Amino acid sequence: MSGFDEKLESILSKAFSGFDKLLKAERLSGGASQETYRLNVEIDGNEKVLAMRRSAGGEFLDPSPGHPGLAAEAQLMRSALQAGVPEPEIYYVLDREDDLGDGFVMEWLDGITLGAKVVRDPELDEIRPTLARKSGEVLAKIHAIDLEETGLTRYLDAITPAEYVEQTWARYRDFETAQPMIDYTGRWLVDNLPGDYSPSLVHNDFRNGNIMFDQQGIVAVLDWEVAHIGDPMRDLGWICTNSWRFGRSDLPVGGFGDYEDLFAGYESVSGKEVDRDRVRWWEVFGSFWWAIGCLGMAEHYRTGPDKTVERPAIGRRSSECQVDCVNLLIPGNVELVATETEHGSNEMPRMEELLVSVRDFLREEVMRETQGRTNFLARVASNSLDIAIREQVMGSRLKEGEVKRLNKVVHGDGTLDELRWKLVKDIRSQAIELDAPGLEDYLRFTVVNQVSIDQPKYSGLKTAIS
Repeated sequence: MSGFDEKLESILSKAFSGFDKLLKAERLSGGASQETYRLNVEIDGNEKVLAMRRSAGGEFLDPSPGHPGLAAEAQLMRSALQAGVPEPEIYYVLDREDDLGDGFVMEWLDGITLGAKVVRDPELDEIRPTLARKSGEVLAKIHAIDLEETGLTRYLDAITPAEYVEQTWARYRDFETAQPMIDYTGRWLVDNLPGDYSPSLVHNDFRNGNIMFDQQGIVAVLDWEVAHIGDPMRDLGWICTNSWRFGRSDLPVGGFGDYEDLFAGYESVSGKEVDRDRVRWWEVFGSFWWAIGCLGMAEHYRTGPDKTVERPAIGRRSSECQVDCVNLLIPGNVELVATETEHGSNEMPRMEELLVSVRDFLREEVMRETQGRTNFLARVASNSLDIAIREQVMGSRLKEGEVKRLNKVVHGDGTLDELRWKLVKDIRSQAIELDAPGLEDYLRFTVVNQVSIDQPKYSGLKTAIS
């Protein structure tokens, strides 16, 4: 038995008086920011399935702005369950003496959480038309939770929309990367801040993929790790963000429902009318926030303890969120770059052949011989190689077109990196207006073509070029 398993057995014996032994602990696929395990245990002679959620790499982390910690997450789930929100029961919260990092052991619930499956699985065909309304009803219950009575004010930060934009934008600035569409969106958000609101508990990651469904409806609301006190419309905007529609851009609520059904469910429980314009502002913010969150995954790969192949792959998804910002704020015609080929090259083997051979090995051999998390990561790795292949045949033309357009916007010469930084600094300092000649054309061209490299099947790309 490994040291990890021995520590697990120790905490399980504390949590359950009739605990006999740990049968199996399996880390599940996904979970780039936190780890999730399926635990098969024997209690009072009977086999039982539990779940454990813990910090990436088993770290001990102090609460930080926007991240109250896993102990707080456990308290949030307990409070939500008491308020009638579907939640698993929390059995045990890890402490430092357990030496497994931050986390907790909870009830195992069965249902569908994979976003793509939620929007397509025939098992949910009958219930799916009701899920947007049910989501609105659940959100109203979350927002009505008494923060003082539950003690959640001790754990959670209060943050205004203006502070949230600045906090998120500052995180991006710390990465020291120049991505003008992110700065453009930040400026737009600041210029169009919503007005007064009633501070409430905000789940802050309520979306398709963090909600468990079955044929009866919502089984559980999961992943409370970034909850805070703020504008409740943040949650309604986030579930409508295109990243979480899983290809069904025609159904804005999680890829399974319409805006008005979500709003009707919310209003029926809360008794409050939904401000549609405020929800749209938070929908724009959602793509801005996740564009920066994706870059954060790449940063974590560079600096963090959990250097999985998944993190840089998620980093490249930032362009998906940026194209959603383009579609929401500056839709219009866009020119697509032509692809290059290596025809006529005498190099043997060509770079493309090396990349394709490794990609095909991962897909055709490694994935066939593996399962679980290894199988999942092999797929992620093969998708990363696809990005590298597309960048090889499209990247130089994209950069040429970007420099050409940047010269018209910032009126200067320099390398691509220098010109990007000049534009970014001008946007941040308000030295350039958001409607400056050539700026929207430049942003559409660069972002749309970048996402065609990073993820050509993304629904936001189809919207941008239709």
